[in-house]
Formats: sequence, structure tokens, C-alpha cells
Amino acid sequence: MIEVRDLRREFTVTTKTGRFRRSRRTVRAVDAVSFDVAAGEAVGYVGRNGAGKSTTIKILTGILVPTSGRVRVSGVDPARSRRELARRIGVVFGQRSQLWWDLPLRDSFDLLRAIYRVPAEDHRRRLAECVELLELADFLDTPVRQLSLGQRMRGEVTAALLHGPELLVLDEPTIGLDLESKERLREFLADLNARRGTTLLLTTHDLDDIERLCPRLLVIDRGAVLADGPLEELRERVAPDRVLVVDLERPAGPLDDLPGVRSVRSELGGLRLHLTFRRAETTAAALIAAVAARADVHDLVLEEPDIDDVVRRLYARR
Repeated sequence: MIEVRDLRREFTVTTKTGRFRRSRRTVRAVDAVSFDVAAGEAVGYVGRNGAGKSTTIKILTGILVPTSGRVRVSGVDPARSRRELARRIGVVFGQRSQLWWDLPLRDSFDLLRAIYRVPAEDHRRRLAECVELLELADFLDTPVRQLSLGQRMRGEVTAALLHGPELLVLDEPTIGLDLESKERLREFLADLNARRGTTLLLTTHDLDDIERLCPRLLVIDRGAVLADGPLEELRERVAPDRVLVVDLERPAGPLDDLPGVRSVRSELGGLRLHLTFRRAETTAAALIAAVAARADVHDLVLEEPDIDDVVRRLYARR
């Protein structure tokens, strides 16, 4: 679905160096980036501010022309075939709108049907599906300017899907949303990817979105790809430690001699223990059994490294 080879994008920046003097320098926003996204994948594309995420997205959607490199999206060159590409992809920018501000939401959808030349029956079917799954019925006839942010974002996602795109590109789709609106949108996107096979490319600073939707993580920093692979493999590589938190009925003796345990931290007078171990050295099931054989267990929780910690460690290695 997406093929990127040795992609570069440079900008010329002019700065004032004196009253009548200016200097120019070249900034490389994207530097030799290469990756592929297969049809039906859901990929999280993350990085710090200024890392090159939005520049890459703009190149993939035909908004910017690359300085060099090869790009194919849904089989076409985005810069040369913008009209054809627009029929094949949907784009949602969290801070930009494709809806008409003063028109009811329903009228915006009708205009988009005409722009994309979607057959009336296909439009009706897709709109009905989105209205049901995203719960749009109560505000379809409300002007966009009167919608809450969560309602508008659900409308934006619907607008991007009405022409049946193969690829959905989302740039900060949950920015500013409350917890309920975020979860409703995440559930819809997960279902869209699983049931319809729509390819998702998600760029966001809310890493919970990535955790919920994307099995694969692509991390960019300073314009270059820092890491690319399944989230679980990246966790194992950069944050291999897991922690088993055990609440005991009564304090037990030291448990740091259990197989695979790297360290033990005690709380509440010995009633709560934090056992650090690695997946390669033992399993959670084996460790739980070993603890239960030595002490009376009241409760336990397994803590995995969260995605924020994985990304933070990747940057620290850089």
C-alpha cells in the first residue's frame, strides 16, 4: 500500500543576521527514510516535534513534493497523481477540517459525495454504517460550527471514509478529545481495520492510540527512521524487564533466589513485593507458581513496559 525508498525533503530557511542582511541554510526535514506498509496493516508513525512525521505525511498525501527518493501510495506517485490518489485514500488531520463550517453535517457529506463522484447507493450504505457505529444520528442536521470537538472529529473520520478509501491516514485524530470520545473513535478504527481491511497509518503524540490500534510501530527522529517493527519485539529489545507485583497474606522470607528473578523490592512491611524478571529467562506463569509455593498469595498484577517507556528508551539510545 505504501512504498518509500530513500526519501528526502529539504527546506531553505532564511534568518536575519543584521539590519539589512539575511542568511540562508538548508534544513533536511526527512533524511533517507525507507519503509513499506502492506495492505491491511495498522502502523503507528511516531516521533518528537520536528522529527519529520508531518512532512512525511504531507509527501505521502501529495501535499509536498520530495527533494529526492521514490514514493508510491496505493500504486501511484502522490506528487504526480494527486487526483487519482485522492480517490484511493482518506486523510484526517486533527487540527484541519474538511467539513463546511456553516453547513449541517449531512450537507457536508452530500457535497463530498458529489466531489468524489460516489454512487448514491454506495454513499447511503457507507454513511449509514458510520452513523450507526460513530453515533452521529443526533447531530447530523447540526451546523459543523455548533458541534463539540468530539462530534466534529467523528464527522471528519466519516467524511474521510465515504468514498471507500483503501488507506486511511490519521494525523493526531484524537487531539483534545475526552476519554469517552477517544475510546469510541478507537473502537471504530480498530473495527474498520479488522473487518474491512482498511490500511491505517496513524501519527500521534497520544501513545495510547498506538497501543490500542497498531501492532507495528515506526519511530522517526531527526528525519531518519530510528526503529521499525512489531511493538512487542521493540518492547523486548529496549525494555525487556517485566514486573510481577505480588500482595501476600503475610510477610514471607526473601524471594530474590527464585529462578529468573533479577531484583525484588518490598513495600508495606513485606506484604507487597515487586519481582523484576525477563521474558527470556522465565515466564510469568512459572514465576507465579514459584511464589505461590513459597508464600500465601492474596493478589497479583503483571506490569509490562508501556509504550511511552519504549519510545523514551529508543530516544535515549539515539
